[in-house]
Amino acid sequence: MFSIGDKIVYPMHGAGIIEAIEEKKFLKQKQSYYIMRMPIGDMKVMIPITCTEEIGIRYIIDRTAACEVLTRFKSHKSDENDNWNKRYRENMTKIKTGDILDVLDVVKSLMIREKIKGLSTSERKMLCNAKQILISELVLAQVALHDELERTLEEIIDEECSCL
Repeated sequence: MFSIGDKIVYPMHGAGIIEAIEEKKFLKQKQSYYIMRMPIGDMKVMIPITCTEEIGIRYIIDRTAACEVLTRFKSHKSDENDNWNKRYRENMTKIKTGDILDVLDVVKSLMIREKIKGLSTSERKMLCNAKQILISELVLAQVALHDELERTLEEIIDEECSCL
């Protein structure tokens, strides 16, 4: 069970901080919820306490691991499928795992594809979401501020694409 002040990751949404634990009544049924504030977009999310394991809620990685994630972003080579449908499904599955390295793979492959070939509207939306998930966790792990991380990722991709 998580506590107020814990920094957690909600797969498909990103990282945030538990601000409160509240009991709400929906459809004549009381249930306890974590109220999580997301640092990016200042959004609040209600997470049913009974579903945290099923959803895949986890603590954020520590600062050392977050720095390693950035290092890995620089060196990571992703394999991507040329079939749009298959690539989209594979990327969605990776995002749903909540694993930061899977999300990193999606972000890097889509950022490269965007630079080289462009993205469909669906993949552009997926890239935006995956970036938010990745950056929100790195921000809470105190690696850097949001804008710095965004710039760093862009610079890494620009450098890599200039070599292709």
